[in-house]
Amino acid sequence: MTVEEIRELINLAAETGIAELEVQRGDNRVRIRRAAFATQQEFVLAPQSYPAPMAAPSPAPVTPSASPSHEPPKEKPSDPTQVLVKSPIVGTFYEGPAPGAPPFVQVGSRVQPGQVLCIIESMKLMNEIESETAGIVEAKLVMNGQPVEYGEALFAVRTV
Repeated sequence: MTVEEIRELINLAAETGIAELEVQRGDNRVRIRRAAFATQQEFVLAPQSYPAPMAAPSPAPVTPSASPSHEPPKEKPSDPTQVLVKSPIVGTFYEGPAPGAPPFVQVGSRVQPGQVLCIIESMKLMNEIESETAGIVEAKLVMNGQPVEYGEALFAVRTV
């Protein structure tokens, strides 16, 4: 495989927006992983506090349950031994390799780095999502066949 062919593959990956591309010709094998998708980062923001309204008196005191609906739901406290496997792309989540086939992993399954956890179909391409850490699957956070967004949590894995 020539350098020019590798550059074309890099351009193809950038233009199509795919997270990872692997090509093998004979003994030559190239894997291109976009930097934006190569590392999992999780950002936790402190909840925003809003000033109380000044002019409009309210008939009842405002409770936390009456907060605006556009705020994100509260997440449970961060656990340092728990890793969220997030979707690197927008697409449709599939838990198994084919309809009717058993899922790649189930809650309680032990996983190793590089083990396939699920498939996300995007633009008619099937993208295998692999575990980046060794651990035990604690929760499956998405239903089979459900659309997922970029960065949406798919699995919770307890590292071992």
